[in-house]
Amino acid sequence: MHTAAAPRRTEDGPAAAPGPRSTAAILAIACVAQFMVILDVSIVNVALPSMGSELHLDGAGQQWIVNAYTLGFAGLLLLGGRLADLVGTKKAFLTGVAAFTAASLAGGFATDGGLLIAARAVQGVGGAVLAPATLTLIMTTFTEPAARTRAMGAWSAVMAAGGAVGAVIGGVLTEYAGWRWVLFVNVPIGVALLAAALLYVPAAASGGGGLRRLDLPGAVTVTAGLTALVYGIVASETHAWGSPQVWGPLVAAAALLAAFVAVEARVAHPLVPLRVLRRRAVATANPVVVVIGAAMFSMWFVLSLYFQRGLHYSPIRAGLSFVPGSLAIILGARIATRFIGRTGPRPLLVGGMAMSTVGFLWLSRVNATGGYTTDVLVPFVLATLGTGLATMPATVAATAGADRAEAGLASGLVNTSRQVGGAVGLAVVGTVAAHVTADRLASGTHDVAAALTAGYGRGLLVAALFAACAALGGLALPGRPARQTSSRQTS
Repeated sequence: MHTAAAPRRTEDGPAAAPGPRSTAAILAIACVAQFMVILDVSIVNVALPSMGSELHLDGAGQQWIVNAYTLGFAGLLLLGGRLADLVGTKKAFLTGVAAFTAASLAGGFATDGGLLIAARAVQGVGGAVLAPATLTLIMTTFTEPAARTRAMGAWSAVMAAGGAVGAVIGGVLTEYAGWRWVLFVNVPIGVALLAAALLYVPAAASGGGGLRRLDLPGAVTVTAGLTALVYGIVASETHAWGSPQVWGPLVAAAALLAAFVAVEARVAHPLVPLRVLRRRAVATANPVVVVIGAAMFSMWFVLSLYFQRGLHYSPIRAGLSFVPGSLAIILGARIATRFIGRTGPRPLLVGGMAMSTVGFLWLSRVNATGGYTTDVLVPFVLATLGTGLATMPATVAATAGADRAEAGLASGLVNTSRQVGGAVGLAVVGTVAAHVTADRLASGTHDVAAALTAGYGRGLLVAALFAACAALGGLALPGRPARQTSSRQTS
């Protein structure tokens, strides 16, 4: 009979392998922490009007409540992942939870917009350290193939469903408890996670040398480059793509990321060894994760607008409308968990994203006179079921071949890919939808509701294109790496 976890080495020497109760606790800790991080990407969306009203923030100020989190999160994910390798997963996890929880408490007590935006930025930084650590915990705890597959299936389901659940929880809390509770809700969760991690997560040794081995030039260039990239993308929501506010940061991002590659090719202990990026599974799966993120973030965004502005749903009803999709994602992840050991990631990823493409194409036919059950429910479930089938296999492929010393790096790469993809998807889809709506209104042939819905439909068509690219990209994945990789790591 196989064991689920391999013995660890702590700073004081070898440690006994965690028992079944400990490994179950570690899985629960990792999943709850990842859920909390992903939840905060979407939970504030329905609370933005209330935040803006009380703190006297205009539309641009409200958008920065979202953007500040995105910048802190996406900009530091790669560095956050590598820190887990250098200082140890437990230290990185505890640091991330503590920063995230403290920032949530500060944001809940914010008395003006500037304080709230600053707290959201610190939340993002804490999330950037915490999110890779959750996946690293799973990769280093569950080394037996079947156990790792089940653990990654649970983590992927929680991660994929977090965005939709955030809309539900955000609507309920905003309406019945006030907007501050969309931030306060993280505090008891964070305190519980700190206590559980101190009790159950072993203090595994760091990669030798700790922060002394940190590639500082690489860390600075990649963090600045990713931050500039995301900043340029989110700036496109309020400025034209040809404006200096957009292309300036994007040009800076290209220069910084090119400098990062040059640095990594020369330093003795690179933040991201370039040999990792030359692995076929990593080089193929991470771009696929980018376009999956673009498709899914876009869908949540567009449908939330359609429910509230097209179908005139209340925030709670709009949030509850996402529940079938959340359940479909969980079902898809469970199916993928059951079959990936037999098929490998490629068939599930390709089949799942092909299914999602059909769902998105169907959703793009929404109209101002339609209804949820007649026009949204079935294609929505189809799109999310396909994504559930594909998300865990994409994560398995993107982390294939990573040894224990590079687990944090692999986690940071896949999380960065997902967040950058989401930012790109939101910017592109938002721009397309806005242009289509403006054209319809200018023509005088559509009323406001019809013009808005036409924009949403075109945005969902772009999301279908992203999903199709993910399906096609998945064809390039190597065959059945999951079992081979896991077996190699076990031995």
